Amino acid sequence: MPTYRSHVLVCGGTGCVSSGSAKLQEALQKELGKQGLDKEILLVQTGCHGMCEAGPIMVVYPEGTFYTHVKPEDAAEIVEEHLLKGRVVQRLLHKEDLTAEAVAHYKELPFYSKQMRITLRNCGYINPDNIDEYIGRDGYQGLAKVLQDLSRDDVINEMKTSGLRGRGGGGFPTGMKWEFCKKSPGDKKFVICNADEGDPGAFMDRSLLEGDPHAILEGMAIGAYAMGADEGYIYCRAEYPLAIKRLHQAIAQAEEYGLLGKNIMGTDFSFEIHVKEGAGAFVCGEETALMASIEGQRGMPRPRPPFPANKGLWEKPSNINNVETWANVAQIILHGGAWYASVGTEKSKGTKVFALTGKVKNTGLVEVPMGTTIREVVFEIGGGILNDKKFKAVQIGGPSGGCLTEEHLDLPISYESLTAAGAIMGSGGLVVVDEDTCMVDVAKFFLEFTQAESCGKCVPCREGTKKMLDILTRITEGKGQEGDIEKLQYLGTQIKDASLCGLGQTAPNPVLTTIRYFRHEYEAHIKDKKCPAGACVALTSFVIDPAKCIGCTKCARVCPVNAITGEIKKPHVIDAEKCVKCGACAEACPVKAISRR
Repeated sequence: MPTYRSHVLVCGGTGCVSSGSAKLQEALQKELGKQGLDKEILLVQTGCHGMCEAGPIMVVYPEGTFYTHVKPEDAAEIVEEHLLKGRVVQRLLHKEDLTAEAVAHYKELPFYSKQMRITLRNCGYINPDNIDEYIGRDGYQGLAKVLQDLSRDDVINEMKTSGLRGRGGGGFPTGMKWEFCKKSPGDKKFVICNADEGDPGAFMDRSLLEGDPHAILEGMAIGAYAMGADEGYIYCRAEYPLAIKRLHQAIAQAEEYGLLGKNIMGTDFSFEIHVKEGAGAFVCGEETALMASIEGQRGMPRPRPPFPANKGLWEKPSNINNVETWANVAQIILHGGAWYASVGTEKSKGTKVFALTGKVKNTGLVEVPMGTTIREVVFEIGGGILNDKKFKAVQIGGPSGGCLTEEHLDLPISYESLTAAGAIMGSGGLVVVDEDTCMVDVAKFFLEFTQAESCGKCVPCREGTKKMLDILTRITEGKGQEGDIEKLQYLGTQIKDASLCGLGQTAPNPVLTTIRYFRHEYEAHIKDKKCPAGACVALTSFVIDPAKCIGCTKCARVCPVNAITGEIKKPHVIDAEKCVKCGACAEACPVKAISRR
């Protein structure tokens, strides 16, 4: 195998691909050939590096120089200056004001230095299309250890010791879940990977599948061995074409190497994996709806018991874990349950991956030990609030989660602490909002999503969420009435208690938590007919301050409905009846004389 003096890693995750990383790779390869460096320098396409807002990302090893927002037209300069002459291209470093020495290795950047990567250990380091690179990072060593040295009970006990809990939202102990399935009688059993990630702003599972697909395959194989299964399914939404492509390729490679299929590693253990593409229904993230979809039925939840461990896919004992849970398994087996349990808090072990999005400077994928505070994630890893505005809240746990406020910034992230605060861990969506965000509108946004995604099978979810949404819509349109807040609280509580599945049981969370922590905003909408954040169009008006207006006429010229009048060099006036509240005037005003009220 050839020896290279440098490796150039270019992010090939969906975010960077959409920013043009494929064209960047082509340009780099062309320049390397032109300079005669293609035999000395290896160009590698990787999965997601995590710092998605900075893409396309490129890292040069062995020095670890971290280039961001790299364009194809930058390729010639990078090859000429850095790869040929050894001079770092300063303008392409993550922060232009940092010297090359300050980022001698990108792990020194706060975004990475504050993280602990177990689940994401290979994302951004290896070519996900090459099984040899996964094996070179101790890939399939956990499976080998299991097949050679451990009994099925040994594996389950190791998982129990680790304290790993389901990362899909429920947080049920993984080892216990596996044990239920193992003990369930039956000759045919299934293990399933839930990759039906559908939360707005969530891309944890997607990035793992794209960046390290073999970690999921190995974890499933270990689980299948422990539970006595010989067949598995990965249920992945069809909107993830790159993830599906890499999964199919990884499965084919693993089968070719004898790591999946018949008589794995020369043992009597056989296990095959199928990929099932989902049509994108959010409710299919619920395990019984997911199994119905695999079977070719409409994806609708069913009552439990019986639980999947006793009667699951095609009425056979089945176990379902999500992508992140499976990705942890091989590392736990390889390093021991006690090693994993040493990370995190007393009841929430290990690390958690979050998709950090919203009004934060460094959006992207982060992995931190349980017990890390929200402040550390938002202000140290995330770099603080965009445009240095004031932090207002964070929606954690996706549309089924809850909003937490400034008073919760020092709350350690764990299953117990989030539940006590009225939120849930969920699958890991973390959306940051600033002072310009209306919390009533945020609650309405997430409820619109869950209401639209309700399968309609049970009345509390189908009718209850629709009624809550009607009330929220009235409130944001200035038609709120006394007693609406109490109606929302009553309906939310009833829906949580009476709904059939997790979608309905958690759908009211954003509404209930925003009422709990931002009740004054609801009251302002209802009593004063005002939106404190100025975000609800129906409750917003634009006003020109005559003391500031210089009569430049720019506002009048951009107004689409001619609602602004006035003479040149004299204060102008907005006709509230004509105004459509588009905000174009405020953006055009050079002296900031127009305000939203």
